[in-house]
Parts: sequence; structure tokens; C-alpha cells
Amino acid sequence: MLDNVVGMLVIIFVINIVYVTLFTIRMIFTLKSQRYLAAITSVIEIVIYIVGLGLVLDNLDRPANLAAYAIGYGIGVIVGMKIEEKLALGYITVNVITKEYEPDIPNALRDKGYGVTNWVAYGREGERLMMEILTSRKSQTHLYNTVKALDPYAFIISHDTKMFYGGFWVKGIRR
Repeated sequence: MLDNVVGMLVIIFVINIVYVTLFTIRMIFTLKSQRYLAAITSVIEIVIYIVGLGLVLDNLDRPANLAAYAIGYGIGVIVGMKIEEKLALGYITVNVITKEYEPDIPNALRDKGYGVTNWVAYGREGERLMMEILTSRKSQTHLYNTVKALDPYAFIISHDTKMFYGGFWVKGIRR
């Protein structure tokens, strides 16, 4: 009997990890306008969800099942987030403001393959170099490290880019 109880706990636990991981991935696909991948993922996700929830509801007399379900849910969130980090779908726009006006930085970034639009900006302490850079999320860390190497005091901020049209990136992506 003990093997059956432990087996049920493990099954509920694993099912919920898989369900929540798929839920997270589906949400990412939805946010990134990957509608067909989101739809396929949701079909698998809901089947797993119903099976896992059914196991818990059929055995509500065992609080350990509910605990396994809840813990599996929490771990599923972590696993889903880790997978999302690895997938790194989409693009980001990175705004960089240098500490000092340094006109060589945009060309150094362009030499590394980044599309950079730059202009002179004015801050509290004078002239700054402002750059807007579009990059893939997979290249985000590399870009940050490159900018920090060129100007350790640069102010960097990024945000998701939903859609773009024209320019350097479109030419590179269409090839």
C-alpha cells in the first residue's frame, strides 16, 4: 500500500511540473505571437492538467496529494522560467546612455553586428551619447557585456520589442 501512495504522490508531482511548465511556455508563445505553437502546446497542457487534477480530486482524503500538487506547481513555475530563459524568443530594444560623449562606441558596436542609431543627448552633467540598439534576446547578455566593456558607467535599459519594420535588422533577417 505504501508503494501505491508514494507512486501517486510522485505521479501528481511530476504531472503538475509538466503542466505548469507547458502553461508557462504557452504563455510565452502567445505573447510572442507564435499562435500555432501556443495552440499545440495548449492541447497537450490541458490534457495533462485534467489528468493531474482528476487524480487529486479523486483522492481528496489524502492531503499529501494536494501538497504534491501544490509543490509540483511551484517547481513547474521555476522550470518554465528556466526554459523561457533558454528559448529567449523575440527581440529587445536596448537604450544606452554613456557617461561621457564617446563617438567611437556606436562604430565598435556596429563592427560586432549590432544595428545602432545614435545621437547626442544632454543630461544633468552635460553631453551624453544616446544609442538605441535592436537585438535578439539571445544576444542580450553579450550586448550588455560589450557595452560595459566600452563604457563601464553606461546607463542601460531595455524593453521587449513586439514588432519592427524596415532598417538594418529587416535586411539581415530576410536573408
